[in-house]
Amino acid sequence: MKKLLLFLLISPLISWAQLDSSKKYSINTVAFYNVENLFDTINDPKTFDDDRTPKGRDKWTSIIYKKKLQNIAKVISEIGRDISNSGPSIIGLCEIENKNVLIDLINSEELKNNNYGIAHYDSPDERGIDVALLFNRTRFNPISSKAYPLYLKRKNGEADFTRDHLLVSGYLDNELIHFIVNHWPSRSGGQMRSEPSRILAGRLNKKIIDSIISTNPLARIINMGDFNDNPHDKSIKPILNTVFKKTKIKDNQLYNPMEELYKKGHGSYRYRGKWDMIDQFMITKNLANNENSLFFLKAAVFNKKYLINSDGKYEGYPFRSFAGGKFLNGYSDHFPIYMFLAKELK
Repeated sequence: MKKLLLFLLISPLISWAQLDSSKKYSINTVAFYNVENLFDTINDPKTFDDDRTPKGRDKWTSIIYKKKLQNIAKVISEIGRDISNSGPSIIGLCEIENKNVLIDLINSEELKNNNYGIAHYDSPDERGIDVALLFNRTRFNPISSKAYPLYLKRKNGEADFTRDHLLVSGYLDNELIHFIVNHWPSRSGGQMRSEPSRILAGRLNKKIIDSIISTNPLARIINMGDFNDNPHDKSIKPILNTVFKKTKIKDNQLYNPMEELYKKGHGSYRYRGKWDMIDQFMITKNLANNENSLFFLKAAVFNKKYLINSDGKYEGYPFRSFAGGKFLNGYSDHFPIYMFLAKELK
């Protein structure tokens, strides 16, 4: 695999407590983005996608679809670029309809030179939305992938179909990393009423993580996604055993850098004037603190000015792409999140 070396330059955007300024480092940006209903214009008879068609309620035409692709591609291309001088090496995505929209996305003008590959499975979600992983094939060599279904039931006993959990394992700059991409059940019907479904999602997520660690206790795992819960909620902190200070992390815990940001008032999603950090990263100890190989450097919310609604009732909210029955030429109702992984160049 051809290796691309990116040299880290001194920048005020990163805390340098972990880095020796006399050394050189390669940098990988890992991102996650809920892209808010990236649908094509074709009606799928097996899913409830009728609104996102040219004759549907949203009048989802090819012109609008292409503009939506262009907007999402612009955002992805800029995440982490001020440090790494390139787009993200890894991008977890949710709310994408199928593999075709991913192919259109990576072939867009903004991303076509990034050599992205795709890991994706069709999930049984009733709306037809899936999770996926894009990866720069120059930096990441996948060796396996698997979709884990989440089995839910409604009160009447019928199956409640939702998104799978996606596990992709491979070599990032020649080091084995496991990526899990999540999109947990929504808060439809209220946070408390819907919480049991996310607790089940948390247990499935924990089972996947434990299965990796049982094979290799030193496994490096990046758990990412739209969890539809905040870092301290019941589906996350007690089930996944997360901590927000990496110096305190134990072998059986996950470091959640988004929790500390949330405690400081930051968020990736805004509801009724309140910021939530429902988009999160969680990483294992060997990735958080081991500086002899790839190691965690920083996590943040990507909230550039153009991604923020500038006026009206929702001033200050993420500038979403669709609302009130019309296309707004925005981006998403979520901000992306991203993190940097550093590695010393010997």
